[in-house]
Amino acid sequence: MGNRLSKIYTRTGDDGTTGLGDGSRVPKTSLRIEAFGTVDEANSALALVLAVPNLPADVVALLTDIQHSLFDLGGELAVPGYRAIKEEHVTRLEQALDRFNEALPPLKEFILPGGGPASAACHLARAITRRAERCAWRLKETEDVAEELLRYLNRLSDLLFVVARVLARHENGSEVLWRREPR
Repeated sequence: MGNRLSKIYTRTGDDGTTGLGDGSRVPKTSLRIEAFGTVDEANSALALVLAVPNLPADVVALLTDIQHSLFDLGGELAVPGYRAIKEEHVTRLEQALDRFNEALPPLKEFILPGGGPASAACHLARAITRRAERCAWRLKETEDVAEELLRYLNRLSDLLFVVARVLARHENGSEVLWRREPR
């Protein structure tokens, strides 16, 4: 692949529009731009998790794979009609969910985001992924969005919750449980 981005600024967005992968231009405030921009935020939040030293190797491998898939998913949202996320992507997330959740104790209380730097960053990635899912569902109200993409985002946020629990134990030995204030 040659130099795809030889010039970073183009000035073409100075009018409040941006180009999609199919060459069309849309307002920067469009639902499609909001959806793939939020997916990019989720991917960046995963980079924060991965920047924490001494993570378990299986978590690093999983999150790195997910980053690649999120880049593909963002591409799917950036090119109307293009499909990158397949049912196998969803299945891989479900298998990882089952594998990581198996070793965790059942939840009896709500947990607070936290438990260590990687766990907290993973909770942030989870919350951003939930927002990306909401954005994708809003986009689906007016444009075509593949069911696999929507299921992927849903499973991913569930998986990130479980990985955050795993990381809290790795970093701190336990999770931060929510304390209900007496009324």
